[in-house]
Amino acid sequence: AMRLQSPQFQALFTPGLRSVAEMFEKKKYELRIAGGAVRDLLSGMTPQDIDFATTATPAEMKEMFTSAGVRLINNKGEKHGTITARLHEQNFEITTLRIDVVTDGRHAEVEFTTDWEKDAERRDLTVNSMFLGLDGTLYDFFNGYEDLQKKKIRFVGKASERIQEDYLRILRYFRFYGRIAEKPGDHEPSTLQAIKENAKGLAGISGERIWVELKKILVGNHINHLVRLMYELDIAQYIGLPLDGSLEEFDRVTENAQNLCPKPMTVVTSLFKVKDDVTNLDLRLKISKEEKTLGLFLVKHRQELTKATGPEPLRPYQDFIMDSREANTNSKIYELLKYQGEEHLLREMQQWTVPSFPVSGHDLRKMGVSSGKEIGTALQQLRDEWKKSGYHMDKEELLSCLKKL
Repeated sequence: AMRLQSPQFQALFTPGLRSVAEMFEKKKYELRIAGGAVRDLLSGMTPQDIDFATTATPAEMKEMFTSAGVRLINNKGEKHGTITARLHEQNFEITTLRIDVVTDGRHAEVEFTTDWEKDAERRDLTVNSMFLGLDGTLYDFFNGYEDLQKKKIRFVGKASERIQEDYLRILRYFRFYGRIAEKPGDHEPSTLQAIKENAKGLAGISGERIWVELKKILVGNHINHLVRLMYELDIAQYIGLPLDGSLEEFDRVTENAQNLCPKPMTVVTSLFKVKDDVTNLDLRLKISKEEKTLGLFLVKHRQELTKATGPEPLRPYQDFIMDSREANTNSKIYELLKYQGEEHLLREMQQWTVPSFPVSGHDLRKMGVSSGKEIGTALQQLRDEWKKSGYHMDKEELLSCLKKL
């Protein structure tokens, strides 16, 4: 059996984990690292969060922790068999091995088990179905490690069965494909067939869950390939994407924005032809207000708000920001520049600070302009002059301008 002893693995052994391990050992309950953390460790990465699995039942864990005076954090995981204990300023999420008894494509009823293989069997993908003992021993019932080394994404057992337990797994397949696979198009035909046959099941999955997965896909690799697949396999219509998405525009924009870290919303908007496409996405996925505003902004301005020819290419964008009455217009303009692939302009724009208009009503009163209406008109005229100068004119210049006006 393979034993992992990497620095990333060793680094997990904080005082908190050592105490937890001792408690389980004393009670003779088995405790192993599970799922995504194992995949990350085997890839030489430090896992973001670590899930543990155990043969102990939730009741046994509660008893053990409570009698040791360990604080339990109640976050409703218990009916799925998850207990969260807090030791040494660190949370430990530990779940009892389980079998899914009944599944409806969204939720599962579970029954506890002490059989590690049975628990691995109900997980989605082989690369996510491994366990790691605290001594570094790898427990891998479905060749997950080999798949990880070959960068292959496969469902555990029969693809259609895994998908029918939770249709969101279709999108998880895409997400991990984008994270792990080396090149596009390296799928088992039977897997794609199973996805196509079950695509309709996504219609019953909540928009929030879909959007979480979709956003991760949109910022991963092989994105053109994966979105094309969503159309080919009839998935797009069930997850809020337009039936006739602009795939050419999508290719262009993903190419443009490749190294610019665009927001997921910026990427997905390139599929949209009209405002309604944004509204429909929102209806299906309940995107945030900020995401919706960004989508509408890009659809509206991507064609006509472009760089100027001549020495001041940024002027149209700067004018737009200066005229805008809305909050965070800057960040929307940054996303527009990524969408358009204007890398150099984006860098310049990020360096630019919005200048503040140097003249106030108070200055005009000092010059003898008294009526509110006249002050308003004069300020607007000076603002226009200031804008024409590229926001360079200072207070003196503007006020002497006023004398001419």
